Amino acid sequence: MLGLDTASSTASLAIVSHGKIRAEVTRSAKSHGAELPAAVAELLDKVGLQLKDLTGIAVGLGPGSYTGLRVGLSYVKGLTLALRCVVVGVSTFDCLAVAALEQTSASEGSLICAILDARKNEVYANIYRARADGLDNISQPLVIRMENLFPQLSAGVILTGDSKAEEASLLLSERGVQSTLLREAELNSRGRYVAAFGAERISINETDSPAALEPLYVRTAEATFKPVAGDHLAATKERQWSVTKKSSSSSF
Repeated sequence: MLGLDTASSTASLAIVSHGKIRAEVTRSAKSHGAELPAAVAELLDKVGLQLKDLTGIAVGLGPGSYTGLRVGLSYVKGLTLALRCVVVGVSTFDCLAVAALEQTSASEGSLICAILDARKNEVYANIYRARADGLDNISQPLVIRMENLFPQLSAGVILTGDSKAEEASLLLSERGVQSTLLREAELNSRGRYVAAFGAERISINETDSPAALEPLYVRTAEATFKPVAGDHLAATKERQWSVTKKSSSSSF
């Protein structure tokens, strides 16, 4: 199973097979379109595989960089059509949250907030709550001003994402709210989580149609964007993710 995520300027890729991480590649890319094929070739070479050996491909759907998401998804759609293998779309937020859960000692009930730069003085965000065996998704993916997000976060929140997560941690500290921060460099292995989620879904025969897969933009295109009055969270639990191991080992 190949997993890849191009939601940020860093491309993260991994191969998982028989419940183990076989190889990982992380590349800071000026152009995902130009560099992604070479990164995939490098990854496969590490484990002595060829493209034709892939059973399935999982791709991060975002939210994140519009260009990065489009390039990654277009590349994966082309591969799946050429290889006739299955494809699975995975939320980048879910991968960031599980990475945070595995890399911290989050107690049951702790909040985890994934934050990515949405530009225009806004951030993409999603809030999760840790439970004994995984995470509850307790918000919809949001595009929101940072100051409007803070009232939803309590002391001890675990922040994960890009440079905006670090900025949020500093601003919360100024408000007397302590947080735990996973810096961007600690999350460059998110490709492994994309691959692992994909493998889990394929194991229960749950796959996606390549034609139907679309990036999770959260915010609509500039030409059609209309601000929504009032930012708010929908207190829902749309999904529950199970994490069988909360260690930093390479078993899934």
